[in-house]
Amino acid sequence: MEDRVINPKIKAEETKLDTTLRPQQLSDFIGQEKIKNNLNILMSAAKLRREPIEHVLLYGSPGLGKTTLAHVIAREMGTNIRVTSGPAIERSGDLAAILSNLDDGDILFIDEIHRLQKTIEEILYPAMEDYALDIVVGKGPTARTLRLDLPKFTLVGATTKLSQLTSPLRDRFGSIWRLDYYNHEDIDQIVNRSAKILGVKMESKAATTIAQRSRQTPRVANRILKRVRDYVQVKGNGYITEDLCFESLKLLEIDQQGLDEIDRRLLKIIISKFNGGPVGLQSLAAATGEEMTTIEEVYEPYLMQLGLVARTPRGRVATPAAYEHLNLKPPKSVQQNFI
Repeated sequence: MEDRVINPKIKAEETKLDTTLRPQQLSDFIGQEKIKNNLNILMSAAKLRREPIEHVLLYGSPGLGKTTLAHVIAREMGTNIRVTSGPAIERSGDLAAILSNLDDGDILFIDEIHRLQKTIEEILYPAMEDYALDIVVGKGPTARTLRLDLPKFTLVGATTKLSQLTSPLRDRFGSIWRLDYYNHEDIDQIVNRSAKILGVKMESKAATTIAQRSRQTPRVANRILKRVRDYVQVKGNGYITEDLCFESLKLLEIDQQGLDEIDRRLLKIIISKFNGGPVGLQSLAAATGEEMTTIEEVYEPYLMQLGLVARTPRGRVATPAAYEHLNLKPPKSVQQNFI
């Protein structure tokens, strides 16, 4: 019973820590320079007109800073932000309650907006365009429609799957930006900034090592940094040296390209059990014990980005680079296919 009481507190502290690591101002946000420049112009112009900014849609892989940018926009505009997610809005009344409680200039942030139900989307259309809420009162012949005026708010949507967003909803956003993966220099700065916030001292080479293994994603970099910090506090004196960093990363089974044990197991199964492919997603999921969506959305994108896995009409194929990464010699047939 004690664990049930203590664990929520630990989780709350961890969540608070993650929030602390997030940049508070646009000037503190590292990377994504094009988006920052466009956002700066958008917000400056809106402030001059004393209007809320247009609706903003942010899309990209998980952990790149979509939620952080939404909070930064709210702070830069000096307004409140209401946070929810697509799956959390189950009924039209839920959305109506959220919209009616907003004030002028407030920001409504909807994460995973592509998972909104169709009926919820249709309520959003007039709310985004006309700042009005259409409500049906009654049933049958006595039913009538009421239109309630809403405050002029800004909707900031975030999604990892832009293609699953319907065209009518997507077209109602005034600004649509894609967050790219970060380069190593930006990740290096993020690691050093997070270390200062956490009160952790570290060698510059150790920060570079963490940055190189972070999958070019700030969320992953911060997670690795905290695990390295834990290791150094137990095994060392709290100062992160390059050697202690290597030891902790070895314990975490994260290699020099940021692949973990599951990533490498995925490659080994394609090579050993399916002769390097091609192998269908369903067969790969059955062999690895992972769900198809997990493979397709979590592991596969980064493996493809590194050029270790390729998609073909017949299935997934391990590239020569995958063999080299596992210290295996690729068959001649594999080499010829990728010449």
